[in-house]
Amino acid sequence: MSSSEIALLGAIAGFTIFLGLPIGRLRAPLPRTRALLNAVAIGILVFLLWDVLTHAWEPIDSALSGHHYGSATGNGLVFVGCFAVGLMGLVYFDRLMARKAAAAGELAGAGRSRFDTLAMMIAIGIGLHNFAEGLAIGNSAATGQLQLAVLLIIGFGLHNATEGFGIVAPLAAEGSRPSWGRLAVLGLIGGGPTFLGTVVGQSVTNDTLSIGFLTLAAGSILYVVIELLAVARKVAMKELVTWGILAGVTAGFLTDAVVTAAGA
Repeated sequence: MSSSEIALLGAIAGFTIFLGLPIGRLRAPLPRTRALLNAVAIGILVFLLWDVLTHAWEPIDSALSGHHYGSATGNGLVFVGCFAVGLMGLVYFDRLMARKAAAAGELAGAGRSRFDTLAMMIAIGIGLHNFAEGLAIGNSAATGQLQLAVLLIIGFGLHNATEGFGIVAPLAAEGSRPSWGRLAVLGLIGGGPTFLGTVVGQSVTNDTLSIGFLTLAAGSILYVVIELLAVARKVAMKELVTWGILAGVTAGFLTDAVVTAAGA
């Protein structure tokens, strides 16, 4: 299989994210439906946070087990630094956007803008995560493990379909309907990096690079989870929200099982 064919399959794996995006076009869902959509998105993102941090820590854990303390220290610093940038960077970015909105007198539309910003933040975090997934696909192909590369493409493709829902769930929960153009932009930001990572991964094998992108993603995902949990608390539907979170986490593990079965 040629490099261009692997890259094409990597693009397909990333763009399955578009399968879940049309949910964002739901017309004014009922309050219970909104709460459930928000909760399922939280569950998916909680799973992704665990998944991303686990993969980012693996090279550091292996280095410590092999007594390669220099490598472990260097990668550990990248881990902490990029995680901090991903988390705190969004905190300050969000504050800046809120100040600009207030200064421009956009308070009347602040609710909708807020959820639109959250959807963009989720797309960025998932995009960073998917770049690292693309690196894994490219690295597998570059080392001659074509069967593993194809299985990873299938597994990540299934997994990304749930991530598309995670991106637009805040919009659906709020009842705002993004345009098809806006959904296309969100899909490109979230899914496109899988293709880019596949291309880069076929020529570059670097644990530190992978750790950096994964932990940037983890930081941004954690911030969004905190924000969505605040929204969930306001609706005062504890049982429904908890069931929704459970469903989201379960969906994440079920789709990830395909990747695990491939031996990733």
